[in-house]
Parts: sequence; structure tokens; C-alpha cells
Amino acid sequence: MLSHAIPVNPDGIEPKLTREQVWRGLEMKAENAIPFVNGMTQCDLIERKDNVILREITFAGMQSKELITLFAPVKVQFERQDGTGWIDNVISDSDDGLLLSFTFGIRFPGIAEGSPEESAKGDSMRGAYVGAVGATLSRVRQMVADGEL
Repeated sequence: MLSHAIPVNPDGIEPKLTREQVWRGLEMKAENAIPFVNGMTQCDLIERKDNVILREITFAGMQSKELITLFAPVKVQFERQDGTGWIDNVISDSDDGLLLSFTFGIRFPGIAEGSPEESAKGDSMRGAYVGAVGATLSRVRQMVADGEL
């Protein structure tokens, strides 16, 4: 499992984002992650009903279905339907302002849990997942600057 949190509005970064803008960005990412996630080449919405989305994605060459649950305006949970893991995106408040946290619980089929191989595979993916946090906020910030959000 990997967790990473970054400040939404660090010093010197403009425009400043509101909780509502970050939430709308996360909701848009749930519907179509391609503009938000480097390495995602497919994101097809299969079904949306109330606060639940079913989609099919291809990320880093691996295809999977995800069930996404929106817990407005705080958390988006992505659960892979093949049982290989989940990702939570959470907007929270801190003494330094808004934070966006991502927690990844990913399993690797064919690799024993707790093994050195699992650690090596996780370490090799860490950069991509941590990068996704920053890329998401950068895309939301660009959409706000462009008047799209």
C-alpha cells in the first residue's frame, strides 16, 4: 500500500483551487481519466448510476474494469473488478490548507504478497502513482485557468 498527499494550493502556484473545483476535477477524472492520468490510453464509461460509475480502462498497457464510488465532496474510490486493488482520492483540510491524498492498495497477480518481488514491483510503479497526484491537480488548475471549470 502506498499513500501520498500534496497541498492543493502551495505557495507561488496560481490559480488557487477551491474544494469545489478539486471535487469537480476528481469527478471528471472518474468519468474520463485520460486528460488527468499519464499512461492511460483507454477510459470507456460503461455505466453511471447516481454516485457509482463502471468503466473500462487501459493503464500502462494493462486493461481492467473499475467500479468507482463518489463520496461527494470528499472521496472517490476506484476498485478494480479483477480483485487486483483499489485507489482512494481524498480531499481533506489541514493546518496548511487543502490536501489531496491518494492511497493505493494494489496486488500483483502471480507475485507473493510481502515478497521482495512485490516490493520491487511496487517501487517500480511508485513514481507513476505519485505522479498521478500532481498531474491531477495540474490538470484541474489548467482547466480553472482556461475557464473550463
